Amino acid sequence: MTITPDTLEYREDQPAKEDFVNLYATTGWRALDFLNAEDFEEALKHSWYMLAAYHEGQLVGFGRVLSDGIYHAFICEMIVRPTHQGQGIGQAILERLIAKCQAHNILQVQLFSASGKAGFYKKFGFEERAPDAPGMQLSR
Repeated sequence: MTITPDTLEYREDQPAKEDFVNLYATTGWRALDFLNAEDFEEALKHSWYMLAAYHEGQLVGFGRVLSDGIYHAFICEMIVRPTHQGQGIGQAILERLIAKCQAHNILQVQLFSASGKAGFYKKFGFEERAPDAPGMQLSR
């Protein structure tokens, strides 16, 4: 069976902490050196919006937004399991996160991207910020 964004199940509820930590561990990011499953669970509770993608019950993608709901939004934890990358899952998640922000007329959507991933976000209109202002920004 070919995996496409349309064959996945998308949920706006918080994934199980073990599933999230398992997915997060695929990133190589260092937060696992400092946080445990309960820390991640508590952090996710404070999200403004989140979207999880499942394939046959396995969490394969995730993204979330922290926001004041009016002016600023920050996209974080954009993760797609390496075995599922290159299949449009990240695109599907990011499009939905941006659409949620646009539906609320949020003026600035920002994010930090992993090294080497800026090109992915540029396809969605994000621009690199000046070297003295790290991150990327999408303004309307």
